[in-house]
Amino acid sequence: MVNVDTVYQRVLAIANKEQRGYITPLEFNLLANQAQKEIFGSYFIELNQALAMPGNESEYSDIVKTLNEKISIFKNDGSLTPLSYVSGYFSYPTNMYKLGTLYYRHNGSATEDSVEIQEINYDELIDYNKSPLTKPTLSRPLYSRSDSGIKIFSTPSITMNVSASYIKKPSKVEWGYVVVDEQALYNAGSATNFELHTSEETTLVIKILGLAGIVIQKQELMALGQQA
Repeated sequence: MVNVDTVYQRVLAIANKEQRGYITPLEFNLLANQAQKEIFGSYFIELNQALAMPGNESEYSDIVKTLNEKISIFKNDGSLTPLSYVSGYFSYPTNMYKLGTLYYRHNGSATEDSVEIQEINYDELIDYNKSPLTKPTLSRPLYSRSDSGIKIFSTPSITMNVSASYIKKPSKVEWGYVVVDEQALYNAGSATNFELHTSEETTLVIKILGLAGIVIQKQELMALGQQA
């Protein structure tokens, strides 16, 4: 987690040094959320690229391990809400970014009694239903996705006790403040920090400055930090 006030103060200091004017809390919050969104989204692009490359033997410099560590902060799991107790449709988690694995819990609680639900394309369902060996049952349930939600296929129907693992979206960043003598002062009680890995602090500062139209290199930022 990266402290939002630390990032804002560094952004303000550089904007002032570059004589670019004051970046208001509202402007910063907009830029901060956009920066977090872009950095978060880049993890999955970089991970796909890294998986196509040979692994690094060093435990602490392997790109895939590093990216997985950053993504793991956003891993979540929870019960899915039925859209209807007769249709087999379930709603997506409200904060979901990427869906992982679905499970059906036979008795509603025990993890060891859970069965993984296999994903299929809806147009494959006819072929699965043709054979008793592949027809969806409670021990071999299937699901497909649509804009309406997650549809689970099973005989008898599964209408509850479904859980999912997923990658959640980062929470909205907020530099909270109170106005005193017409000046915005940081208020930790109403602030929300960046959820990104602590190693992303410098990247966030550079990204926010770039979105604000201020171009600065990492080396320049480090030098400014040493002067502070």
